[in-house]
Amino acid sequence: MQGIPSAEAQSRYDRYPADTILVAPDGAILDYVPDRGDVVISRDGMGRRVFIDRYGNVLATEIRQETYRPARAEEYPPAPGGYRRFRDLGGYQDGYGYQDYRDYRPGEPGSVTGAIPGSGSVTRMPLDEQPMPGADDSYPQEASIEPDQQAIESLHPQKPIIAVTKKPQAEIAALQVFLDREGISPGVIDGHLGENVNKAIAAWQEMTGETLDPNNSEDIMQRLTYSGGLPIIDYTITAADAAGPYVAAIPEDYAHKAQLPAMSYTSVTEKLAEQFHMDENYLKALNPGVDFTIPGTIIKVVNPGQPKAGQVTRIVADKGRKQVFAYGADNQLIAAYPATIGSTDTPSPTGTHTVQRIALDPGYTYNPKINFKQGNNDQILQIPPGPNGPVGKVWIALSKPTYGIHGTPEPSKIGKTNSHGCVRLTNWDATELAKMVKTGAIVEFVE
Repeated sequence: MQGIPSAEAQSRYDRYPADTILVAPDGAILDYVPDRGDVVISRDGMGRRVFIDRYGNVLATEIRQETYRPARAEEYPPAPGGYRRFRDLGGYQDGYGYQDYRDYRPGEPGSVTGAIPGSGSVTRMPLDEQPMPGADDSYPQEASIEPDQQAIESLHPQKPIIAVTKKPQAEIAALQVFLDREGISPGVIDGHLGENVNKAIAAWQEMTGETLDPNNSEDIMQRLTYSGGLPIIDYTITAADAAGPYVAAIPEDYAHKAQLPAMSYTSVTEKLAEQFHMDENYLKALNPGVDFTIPGTIIKVVNPGQPKAGQVTRIVADKGRKQVFAYGADNQLIAAYPATIGSTDTPSPTGTHTVQRIALDPGYTYNPKINFKQGNNDQILQIPPGPNGPVGKVWIALSKPTYGIHGTPEPSKIGKTNSHGCVRLTNWDATELAKMVKTGAIVEFVE
């Protein structure tokens, strides 16, 4: 009886062309074909079939034998594991369908001063977000989105961007993970196409001088294999994850914010989503029915990159592309981030400035006499630090009074809304930048 599964696998494989093989992301050749009920079968930009498990992991790509060229040993380490069965590649659970995370869908005005420990305080412009003209939170699960050609040509005209064609959510997430690991942030990783992805591809090509075909899933998966492994991995919820501290909700009124012990996360999922650079609803969609409050629970999460290292001497805040570029002393691009930069009513600065102070986990001082009055609050209020604070987890003060580069409590809105003059990044991108830049670094605002 033990020989039946092998023979059965071979008979299934015989239904496919004999001149093709199934190659796992790590280069191993599968010796079987997964049951159709166990996987989602899609096609990449070259028309090849891609086998995806129900967690969104790419298991294998069907490749013609004569075109398959395994990486040479001197180029990459040997692929681990040799032949691997389906459940060894991450497994699945019956009934876990492939879903659009948006099915789980259930402002902070003001001028502020940020309390900087040991550095006094900083005065800021108002921070409330405004939807950009034409901005829409909803976008299709699979879409063909043309890149902004004007932005692309001005950024790197020698390397035209290949438009991303219709792709499964898992493949788009894999592309986002690759860019994140390269230090070219796509913003929140959510498995959806958008301008943040297109801008990241253009920035990656500027940084490397190479051309990236985002529709070549085999190439993306091979790059991922040797930069940290599969884009979706298992994670065990720890006691610390479950314990928090958390707050029940973040109130809108600044007087109520000031009464909180900290501007903490409101849930385990919000905390984990930020930890793994994910959209919170995408995290929930990858783990349907899971109780995230139970330590020891194994969940699926994005496998993002480690923080980029280097010394940033010049920052360019590009208002037109809604993107921040970080350059080293040799004028080479080190990192790039999608950003929310100013608005028509309250524009960001122009010209060249410098970094004046840097604070991690800063407090926030509401002062109605500076720029605005929020609600009925006419007194100065001290809002405690925390990731859900008005400036998130980071404040990089500029020599231009009231302006800075900072984090945000709403990472999914980065690049999709306008700010009141300052430069917003996701908390993780702002933290990465803050650790690479020093006071005195140049900050240029360009149209």
